[in-house]
Amino acid sequence: MTTTSPASTGLDAQTLRRDFPILAERVHGGAPLVYLDNAATSQRPRAVIDAIVDCYEHRYANVHRGIHTLAERCDRLYENARERVRSFLGASAPEEVVFTSGTTAAINLVARSYGDAFLEEGDEVLLTVMEHHSNLVPWHQLAERKGVVLRHLPLTDDGLLEWDEVDRLITERTRLVAVTAASNVLGTITPVAEIVRRAHAAGAVVLVDAAQAAPHMEMDVAAWDVDFLAFSGHKMLGPSGIGVLYGKRALLESMPPFFGGGSMIRRVALDRFEPADLPAKYEAGTPPIVPAIGLAAAIEYLDKVGLAAIHRHEQALVRQAHEVLSAVPEVRLLGPSPDRKGGIVSFTLDRIHAHDVAQLLDRGGVAVRAGHHCAQPLHERFGLSASVRASFYLYNTPEDVEALGRGLDEVLRFFRRRRR
Repeated sequence: MTTTSPASTGLDAQTLRRDFPILAERVHGGAPLVYLDNAATSQRPRAVIDAIVDCYEHRYANVHRGIHTLAERCDRLYENARERVRSFLGASAPEEVVFTSGTTAAINLVARSYGDAFLEEGDEVLLTVMEHHSNLVPWHQLAERKGVVLRHLPLTDDGLLEWDEVDRLITERTRLVAVTAASNVLGTITPVAEIVRRAHAAGAVVLVDAAQAAPHMEMDVAAWDVDFLAFSGHKMLGPSGIGVLYGKRALLESMPPFFGGGSMIRRVALDRFEPADLPAKYEAGTPPIVPAIGLAAAIEYLDKVGLAAIHRHEQALVRQAHEVLSAVPEVRLLGPSPDRKGGIVSFTLDRIHAHDVAQLLDRGGVAVRAGHHCAQPLHERFGLSASVRASFYLYNTPEDVEALGRGLDEVLRFFRRRRR
């Protein structure tokens, strides 16, 4: 069985686990928690929790309004968080970083603002079959409003994009390409830079859903030359309720604001308004102040550990998980080989529903996700209604993978007894 070690991956998960209070929890009468639901949301280290508590106890006030001491303290923390995100992404300026409530809100902002302003009936939007509903439904809604046409890149049987179809589907009618950087079901890593190159050659802009990539691997929006990119804080050790939309300055300046209200204006009269400069133009109302500060603390933590080391560590765990699960005849693994995917292993068990698998694993303390994972078209592509997903992060260990294997043995024993 493949195991991971600090020497082989550059990351000591056993030591890092001490930073996460919740991982000491026991469930169901004393079973140690084995948390393998990181693709849904991650846990938070003490550093992030402390940053949130410190702000509420010593620094909290509304931002961009007051001139008193607390307001000035909070202003600095909030804008420092924006700068931290800018550096994390490799963006050219903090004005290209818009805080939202999450990936979903960021994608909807682009669909409503850029899509409504610049796409017309008959224009085409290219997606993939493996998109999360948050990168499908906003474009369905745009199609209903504007009459744009949606196209979809198909997948191979092992969960990779059908590259032979890319040049056929990206045409002079393609105006926007919206793709995930890493599938939340298959773990498939998308060659973003190549997608961007081909889309730009056809005159299309590109939006990248990085919700499953930002927590796990290095990204560089300048190197990718991506036009828009979205991600969420809660999947990368940060709080819920905070997300980021990166957009190239020229595009953000050309788009009309989507939300209206306080903060996003320069001047308001009874019959008109003038929007504020970037990024306030897209941040109407009181922004997610403390979540943004918590996100900055999470990024600082990830920078110290190193995203490259995190990616190597997760790939080692995925290789181990593939070995463990492949030894079970009843298991059907979904997606590509470990070298083509992130820290996600999804599977089914023959004649056992995914929800039953997850419930029985939970009795032994192993937390996984079951269902269609907000990716119904993807499951339909593989003839499934649901799957089980184990997803790994920097604090998971080889022992966690072994616990998953033991749990599946218990699941199979349970159903064999029932079938007798």
